[in-house]
Amino acid sequence: MLTLAAFRKELAYPRTSVQLCFLGLVGGISAATLIILFRLCIEWLQLQYLPELDEFSALSATQRLLLPIVAACVIIFIAYITGFKHYRMGIPFVIHRVKYYFGQIPAMTTINQFLGGTIALASGFSVGREGPSVHLGAAGSSFFGQWLKLPYNSIRILSGCGIAAGISASFNTPFAAVIFVMEVVLREYRVHIFIPIMLAAACGSVMTRLVFGTTHELSFIKFTEFSHWIYLYLILCGIVLGGLAAFFNNSLMHIMQGFKRFNMMKRLLMAGAITGVVGFYLPEAMGAHFNSADAIISTHNTSLLVAILVAKLILTIIAIGLGIPGGIMGPVFVIGMFSGALLATPLGLFMSDSSALTGSFSLLGMAGLMAAVVHAPLAALSAVMELSFSPELILPAILVIVPAYVTSTQYLGNSSIFIRQLDFQKLPYTTSPVHDSLQKTGVLAVMDTDFTLFSDAEPQKILAFLQDAPNHPVLQRADLADGIQYSQVQFDVSLGKDSEPLSYSQMGGISSQATLAEVYELLQARRDGAVYVFAETKEDIIGVITWHKLRNYLHQASY
Repeated sequence: MLTLAAFRKELAYPRTSVQLCFLGLVGGISAATLIILFRLCIEWLQLQYLPELDEFSALSATQRLLLPIVAACVIIFIAYITGFKHYRMGIPFVIHRVKYYFGQIPAMTTINQFLGGTIALASGFSVGREGPSVHLGAAGSSFFGQWLKLPYNSIRILSGCGIAAGISASFNTPFAAVIFVMEVVLREYRVHIFIPIMLAAACGSVMTRLVFGTTHELSFIKFTEFSHWIYLYLILCGIVLGGLAAFFNNSLMHIMQGFKRFNMMKRLLMAGAITGVVGFYLPEAMGAHFNSADAIISTHNTSLLVAILVAKLILTIIAIGLGIPGGIMGPVFVIGMFSGALLATPLGLFMSDSSALTGSFSLLGMAGLMAAVVHAPLAALSAVMELSFSPELILPAILVIVPAYVTSTQYLGNSSIFIRQLDFQKLPYTTSPVHDSLQKTGVLAVMDTDFTLFSDAEPQKILAFLQDAPNHPVLQRADLADGIQYSQVQFDVSLGKDSEPLSYSQMGGISSQATLAEVYELLQARRDGAVYVFAETKEDIIGVITWHKLRNYLHQASY
């Protein structure tokens, strides 16, 4: 019979197992449920004042002016109720929590993200829903890991499962969701992580199809094959998109730096006012929705496309830079659509009718700009391919993505917008190779459960026991005024003149949820000694890990 203790112990190992797959399913269902509820709330709220979803042009000019300002006030009120200190959210924050807190997301930030993201997306701010999807997905799945007190290494995987399920449930893109988690959040490819995340993404896609149907977000754009001579032009398009990505990232960081002296209330109100003013004159620039963007592109009005592209750049930089709760990739996709459509225009000089290429270049613009902004080329390729349901765009997309990424990175010195945001917020996100390796294994997988515990009043018994079993782990418990102290007891081999037969080494305690990285932190200074592992309280010792055992594990060969 499988007990909870056995379930936890199996999850402590860095290997594929039925238990880990089950965890992926549970995390996927939990995260997808939360994301579906999030999407339904956005749609319900919009339909209270719009005849159709995202039809902001149906509002009067005055209503468009006031809507974002009122929404900003509501977001401020929500942040006030939950506590301004919990106004940390989005993909950069989740990356930080995954790297340093095993993906455990604070409840208050999750409430802020759900409510604030709903208001922002429903009121015309130029933000995307992938940011809230990542945050809510990680929170919805990792909750179960915390509730069941699972090993931290498995909670991190569970968090990744939630992120994949959240993105998949939000956009119906299971493959792109898996790639995004591996390339952007976890930044590693390991089979035992890959399998449960794939299951979670599949759960998210199945559940969102049951509620919202099987339609893909960009299925209305058909990729049209074009002559091979245009492939050379795609390289130039990629270079232009790389430059646009660098401009976008630099502008966003300048806004964040320039307005950091203002408090959050002022920043959010400024974002609402600027969005309202632009929406007053250009309602098409509000929101970040593919359908409305495609409708504008279909008019083939170059002047209007340029105007809305500029407006979208401004509104996105302002909204994200001033702290509106939402994602960056949604508006980046829309900006990429407009940019790609405009890049197709010069081809009219060499063709009788270039309008048939507009849809294809819109998709390529999305892929190139996302790859250069987020520094996730494979995620960009898979996302656009899956959103449009057009596998034939793979080759031309690669010809756009590669020059866009290289231009942005090497020649313009642009790094991922998420990394730049983490640096700005002073949130750590890097770990040493040793810690990174040890964090993948829980202490339950390595600890020695065959140990003997004595009280401090039994030195003769300890000596007699060690004479019969000199290599057996022996612990001594001492009840002190300030708590319980455990020591590792061994024969003293120092050969000192006045040495005692036994040596006592104080031990630190560590939770059964911990990983070997925490053990390493306690023992690395002396390169000796041991730690004890406890279940609920320090009186409930369930295992011992010595420095020798940890070192052997760290140096063991792996494939």
